[in-house]
Amino acid sequence: MNETRPPKAITPIGRLVRPFQEFASQEASGGILLISCTVVALIWANSPWSGTYFHLWHAKLLSQPLHFWINDGLMALFFLLVGLEIKREILVGELASFQRAVLPIAAALGGMIVPAAFYLLFNHGGPGAAGWGIAMATDIAFALGVLALLGDRVPTSLKVFLAALAIADDIGAVLVIAFFYTAQISWLSLGVATLFFTALVAANRTGARHPSVYAVLGVGLWLAFWQSGIHATVAGVLLAVTIPARQSEANKESLMLRFEHGLLPWNKWLIMPVFALANAGVILGADAARSLTNPISLGVICGLVFGKPIGIVLFSWLATRSRLAAMLDGVSWRQVIGVGMLGGIGFTMSFFIANLAFGDSPALETAKVAILVASIASALAGVVVLVKGGQRSRLAAAVNSVRP
Repeated sequence: MNETRPPKAITPIGRLVRPFQEFASQEASGGILLISCTVVALIWANSPWSGTYFHLWHAKLLSQPLHFWINDGLMALFFLLVGLEIKREILVGELASFQRAVLPIAAALGGMIVPAAFYLLFNHGGPGAAGWGIAMATDIAFALGVLALLGDRVPTSLKVFLAALAIADDIGAVLVIAFFYTAQISWLSLGVATLFFTALVAANRTGARHPSVYAVLGVGLWLAFWQSGIHATVAGVLLAVTIPARQSEANKESLMLRFEHGLLPWNKWLIMPVFALANAGVILGADAARSLTNPISLGVICGLVFGKPIGIVLFSWLATRSRLAAMLDGVSWRQVIGVGMLGGIGFTMSFFIANLAFGDSPALETAKVAILVASIASALAGVVVLVKGGQRSRLAAAVNSVRP
């Protein structure tokens, strides 16, 4: 007679960790859809129907091009999810304590500073200087997606390290966008944004737990930022800061986790694929190939392909060497190098910053081609290093197991 076992109760820690597990799996599978949409965009933009591709994204909707609603509207929801992930990691995740946070934060810092320096080596004082932030970004969906394809060839601790590194990298990207990629600031609109943010903080402090309160005030915050000159997607991160992380008596799950749980599938199935479809369509041909020798292309490619792994590995080594951080259990430096190479997959965030840096100028298309080349090269190099590193680790373990 079969006994039906009661389902295991979810512990408070399990309830808090579950969103990371869902996030990792969503990002991993979402990477495949991102790749598919990128391929579709490239084929469409280079087909006999390329005119329909560019006409679609410039079509007006409520007095603004459709491209605007994707890059400024939908991406605000993406940044809201990024903000929620950052908040959770700081509260209960890999960034929750100084000792646990040092290694991924140091790696992310190196992965921003060194690539930016590589980019400026080619573009300092030139017309492409504004694009220095492009090489600083890591696309968490693609990077985790590639790592997930390797399965048990890489330890879980390495996957967690990459996720924490990418989230710390996102913090840097948000700060770079907020402080360096802004138009002329309207202080009146910024004052209105401050009032909305204050109202959101007050709602949190007074115990408001209904999602509509934060949704309505969040839309107001987005509109105010849009008019202020600071990029409107920053509103998504600030909204995330104010969403309550404590569970209420009526709900076992906090509003923060409910928002994150609700946004994950939308991010996977709509926001990121549509963004890729709208932004990855670059015309490939003789001009695109020639553009790879442009200083902008050289800066982006060298920054992502070489600067990222050098910065991530160097700063990780310095953090462990100085005893500020401990090396990951069961992880070799070869595997850290592999993760550093995967960090060079800039794609989504790099495209986003390129749009802010170059607008509709020809430099934008040059940067997009370079981002695609660099991201593909980084993904392939990272896979090769991690697969070989995993083979060596298993061989060493097998040899040690048979020694007397």
